[in-house]
Amino acid sequence: MPYQSPDPDIVAIIDAPPTPAALLAPGGRFVALVHYQSHPPVTQLARPYLALAGLRVDPAIAGRQRTRRLTGLSVLPLPAGGERPIALAPGAAVSVPAWAPDGRRFAFTVDEADGVGVWVADAELATARQVPGLRVRDVLGGDPMSVGATVRWARDGRSLLVLGAPADPAPLRAEPIEPRIEETAGKRSQMATFQDLLRNAADEDLFEALATTVPLRVDPVSGAAKELGPPGLYQHLAESPDGEHLLVHRLQRPFSFRVPHPYFARRAEVWSADGRLERVIADLPVSDEVPRHGVPTGPRRVSWTERQPASLVWAEALDGGDPVAAAEYRDQIMRLDAPFRAGPEVCFPVRQRCLGWLDLDDPGALMLTEHDRDRRWLTTWLCEVSAPEHNRVIFDRSADDSYGDPGSPLMARHPDGTRTVLQDDSAIYLRGDGATPEGDRPFLDRLDLADLQQTRLFQSPPDAFEQVLGFVAGGREQVLAWHESAAEPPNLFLVPLDGAQARQLTFWPDPHPQLTGMDKRLISHDRGDGVQLTGMLHLPPGYDPGRDGRLPLVIWAYPLDFGSAATAGQVRGSSKRFTRLTAAEPVWFVLRGYAVLANATIPVIGDPETMNDTYVEQITAAAAAHIRALAEMGIIDPARVAVGGHSYGAFMTANLLAHTDLFSAGIARSGAYNRSLTPFGFQTERRSFWEAPQIYDRLSPFRYADQLSTPILLIHGEQDANSGTFPIQSQRLFQAIGATGGIARLVLLPHESHGYLARESVLHMLSEQFRWLARWLGAGVGPASDGGPG
Repeated sequence: MPYQSPDPDIVAIIDAPPTPAALLAPGGRFVALVHYQSHPPVTQLARPYLALAGLRVDPAIAGRQRTRRLTGLSVLPLPAGGERPIALAPGAAVSVPAWAPDGRRFAFTVDEADGVGVWVADAELATARQVPGLRVRDVLGGDPMSVGATVRWARDGRSLLVLGAPADPAPLRAEPIEPRIEETAGKRSQMATFQDLLRNAADEDLFEALATTVPLRVDPVSGAAKELGPPGLYQHLAESPDGEHLLVHRLQRPFSFRVPHPYFARRAEVWSADGRLERVIADLPVSDEVPRHGVPTGPRRVSWTERQPASLVWAEALDGGDPVAAAEYRDQIMRLDAPFRAGPEVCFPVRQRCLGWLDLDDPGALMLTEHDRDRRWLTTWLCEVSAPEHNRVIFDRSADDSYGDPGSPLMARHPDGTRTVLQDDSAIYLRGDGATPEGDRPFLDRLDLADLQQTRLFQSPPDAFEQVLGFVAGGREQVLAWHESAAEPPNLFLVPLDGAQARQLTFWPDPHPQLTGMDKRLISHDRGDGVQLTGMLHLPPGYDPGRDGRLPLVIWAYPLDFGSAATAGQVRGSSKRFTRLTAAEPVWFVLRGYAVLANATIPVIGDPETMNDTYVEQITAAAAAHIRALAEMGIIDPARVAVGGHSYGAFMTANLLAHTDLFSAGIARSGAYNRSLTPFGFQTERRSFWEAPQIYDRLSPFRYADQLSTPILLIHGEQDANSGTFPIQSQRLFQAIGATGGIARLVLLPHESHGYLARESVLHMLSEQFRWLARWLGAGVGPASDGGPG
């Protein structure tokens, strides 16, 4: 069957340009704007790739598969405004840029036919030039849409540290035709069911050939390059604050057929600035026996302390990395200073699992956060690596408590290349979502670390939604913020903190003005047992209950786990945000006359070890309560309700259809329906299949396919790379429903992974969804929907 397309009004919205991403420069004098194509042609996804070590590699460019195209860059000077495009060749595919410490230049990559080139832009002039003769590889360098670890500025901004393509790359040999053989003996590897793994020795050779790079120091103007070390499997190069040393993370053989590349054998080393090995910090084996929900043993998160010349800090597990092992302390923080000849020093133990830290402006001062798995609790400490007796708690709260979230610190890249929490004397700045019972109101606070006194500098107005990006032009008088409202699309504004009038800097238009009259409201009601539920209700433009009557309803949800009813009932989200229709959103159905309850809360509450014992009962109670509340409001027809979700939301959808008669139809995208295929836990389930077989069985919709009589539309990407949601999950559920008299439709989208990106794919998906609901719920109010049953 060829690709289908919905009506032209839907196509026009899909094709509307998206709002660019914004990156504020160090010092706040420029913003780099990244323009992108929301939905590339399916031919881009169809480019040949190799599935290796948990990655998808494009062999033509020796880089990661590009599933989205960044189409260009522009510069916005501050505070003046006036967007200026960077001139590049038509059709250029760029990366997210990396700002230099001076805040006036940025580096980015451009994909070319034979590899990946590097460019440097001047923000003041809004010009860019290619670094001559340089090709890089981003196979191990992080996000393929960002320069990431592939291209980094040296601390002084005079050179680039890059992972360059080898001058004489190893040839790519064809995979031999031979049996695939694996063997296991004595291992206890209870990790996730990863995708795209190495399968044989030929894959190992291909991975090594494509991921090999040469560490280089490159002059950004002339392109003159100095090799810092031999070709290898480098993940990351980081210069010490004094510029005298390099921290090098790299992989080495042996690889693994069981886990992706971050768990391969690996080393963390200190080199001199010119590439001489000074100290091996970690030499770790393959980590394929990490305990469930645990961490590898040995040094992890090895990094420089930013305000000391050359001092390393890292965490190490004291409990074998096992979160259920009895231990007084789960981690310890280690330190090693230049010249790196002595043994590492234990700074202090951490009672719970260390999640990471941020450097403060004072030498050796860290903001460190630990997580208590049993209590679902987060504690943030102000730590001193050289004086741990002064360590003290600054935040202590439930991980589920959105109302109590203090926010995250603003960070600063200093002219010397160091990166720390933005700090004025003892004060730092925190920005957060600002969850309240009335909805999110983002904020910016000033926190004095000396006495923990907090001062609110900014809060989003009640009739709009504004989020701070950072301070402007080095001062503290005004901030750059995203501004949007229910009727205004996102744009950048200059906002004075003294209450003066904000000034609009960009003027990106409304991509779908036909939604301006849509009624959007945050609703709240009781589950029936004291648990508060919320959702964002969207009603068709111009809807009049007296004239139009009750509407068919679409409930779209993604279940979340909570430790208590109090935190589960907190309001998250805002009715003041602009509704930007993206392909994955359910609000499209409003345009066909349906009511849509988006982000409907379906909480699963209880002891983290056993909460899924009542999963079916809890999602059923929440779904019934949502329908009951909207029916009592006189808005919806309870006999015409559909439920839908993506991934874990699809799993929820299939369970609701199998165990209730609340719905007339369902849409389940990219879900997992047979939990025996995810035997070492799923989502936040902590038990394995063998520890709780009855729970895995009861929560598997596949097991109840003979009860799944409500029509269900199953959609899945044929190349789903997400752990656990193999395409066979949808295929086998469809076959089971077909064999037991049920009604189902299966759509497999070529070349798509877990989320769908190609223009042809998303248009077909929307067409299928519109037709499915028109078929089983009937038409909504307003114009006829997109064709008849497919």
